[in-house]
Amino acid sequence: MDKLYLREISKPALENPVFVQGLPGFGNVGRIAAHLLIKFSDAKPFAELYSPSFPDYVSVSSKGICYLPRYEFYSAPIEKNNLVIMTGETQPSFDDVVAHYHVCTEIVDFVERLGCHFIVTIGGVPITEDKTQVYVVATSPRLATEFMEKGAVIYGRGRIVGGTGLTLALAKERNLEGVCLLGTTTGFKADRGAGFQVFKFLMKALGKEIKE
Repeated sequence: MDKLYLREISKPALENPVFVQGLPGFGNVGRIAAHLLIKFSDAKPFAELYSPSFPDYVSVSSKGICYLPRYEFYSAPIEKNNLVIMTGETQPSFDDVVAHYHVCTEIVDFVERLGCHFIVTIGGVPITEDKTQVYVVATSPRLATEFMEKGAVIYGRGRIVGGTGLTLALAKERNLEGVCLLGTTTGFKADRGAGFQVFKFLMKALGKEIKE
């Protein structure tokens, strides 16, 4: 494999869908939130993205089956919004800037072809104190204000590393709207609490309240 490869398994019927991306990173917040969303919405896989920029290992299932690192796309028709959800267990090396641009550009190309009108990326932000919070970064001041009014705090600390920020910024260059939601986490270990908080906040923003 010498270039990106996108395999479409099926073609879901989607009307004006929202794209949600949750990748591994600080506290694995993005991936945890994406998996909660997939489970809650009973989303079905419909496409896979492979890249030679992903790490040189294979994952092995509980049944002993190996598969290459990949990003998986799921579709779900839920009340008020159709969803396209993407997650995976890896990202290109943070030192490989070109690879990140290639992969994130392919993602934006694909979801734009699917008709996604709004982009949500999810990640974690490390903090030293134990404080539960959801931060927001947006493609416009209007959206930043809207999500702040929903309970998020404006994130003004300068940078978001990796695909979590880059996918949103590249979408903004295409005049797509969207936000990045960052859950606070105190470490690098999987933080299910932070992932759940961002998932719950996103569902509320989409008009679907989640009870704890």
